[in-house]
Amino acid sequence: MPEPVSMTAFATRRGQGEGRLALCSWVWEIRSVNGKGLDVRLRLPDGIEGLEAAVRSELTRRLTRGNVTVGLRLTRGAGGEGLRINAGMLSAALAALAEVQEAAALAGVALDHPTTAEVLAIRGVTEAVSAEDTDTSALLAALMADFSVVFSAFEAMRRTEGAALATVMADQIDGIATLTAAARAAAEARRPKAAEALTEAMARIAGAVEADPARVAQELAILAVKADVIEEIDRLTAHIAAARALLAQGGPVGRKFDFLAQEFNREANTLCSKSGDIALTRIGLDLKHLIDQMREQVQNLE
Repeated sequence: MPEPVSMTAFATRRGQGEGRLALCSWVWEIRSVNGKGLDVRLRLPDGIEGLEAAVRSELTRRLTRGNVTVGLRLTRGAGGEGLRINAGMLSAALAALAEVQEAAALAGVALDHPTTAEVLAIRGVTEAVSAEDTDTSALLAALMADFSVVFSAFEAMRRTEGAALATVMADQIDGIATLTAAARAAAEARRPKAAEALTEAMARIAGAVEADPARVAQELAILAVKADVIEEIDRLTAHIAAARALLAQGGPVGRKFDFLAQEFNREANTLCSKSGDIALTRIGLDLKHLIDQMREQVQNLE
């Protein structure tokens, strides 16, 4: 079962080409922070056909949320430039050499045959070709192979950070569950006091003004219902079960958890506003504090 994943991570890797790319080296860097959606920023060198599309495709395939920045620093050594034979100039040079050899033979002059290096040194036979003018498919393949390695390290860090977040959040959810149980006990304990207070209020109202006792009793019953916090406590209990289920589910659950944290906060606010009891209010304030701490952690979940 997948674990929750953090949106905060960093990975880097140095790479070196092989064969004709031996003088090419590079450094990949991937970093991400939390974000509402997936925002990808690429800082890649120009001149490598297909690189940006390949990197972006890999990121969007494997990530769902986060502000992600990918950078690549590429260094080409002297081997970044190569030589290309100009076939026309080579044919002309060879024809000229043959003509010289033939004329020398007719004149009775012995000439050494030119070496390959001497032929290549003839002006125009070879041309310098920059790396940008050559086929970059081999370089692209090497870079993407290395990107796969660094991206795996990046994902591993996201999972490690996510596991740490899950541990912290599990403790916070346990704390919320303990406070919710305490709130239920405090709400039950205040019932006799609340009934007594309502009875006294009814007596004061009935004695102060001439009123219909049935209407007074009805109004006081409405007040009692409005002051009842058991419904909020029941919803908090349901949210606790949902939060534990999301942690166990793992994967990209950040958006669902963010919504659930808002619901936690809503019930805690209502509990405080309806408590009418010092002990219950204190528990409600402790709940709000712990829920706010959990919401901070939730912001980093993918």
